[in-house]
Amino acid sequence: MPTIRSGGRNDRNILTSVSIALEAEGYRNHTYTDGASALDGFKTTLPDLAILDIKMPRMDGMETLRRLRQRIRLP
Repeated sequence: MPTIRSGGRNDRNILTSVSIALEAEGYRNHTYTDGASALDGFKTTLPDLAILDIKMPRMDGMETLRRLRQRIRLP
């Protein structure tokens, strides 16, 4: 089963809605409320897909992606 990791702003309603929709389609989903937590989560297992919010707290989605690309090869 593909794994999706998603991170978003402090709006738990949106994060929960996306999580429920993905799980209903059969995806295993892990959510994070900020970019730094998401990056820590990527240390243990890389996702098949990451959905990042540009305006996440502590570390925005663009910085999270930049740091992830430093560690592994991504498009």
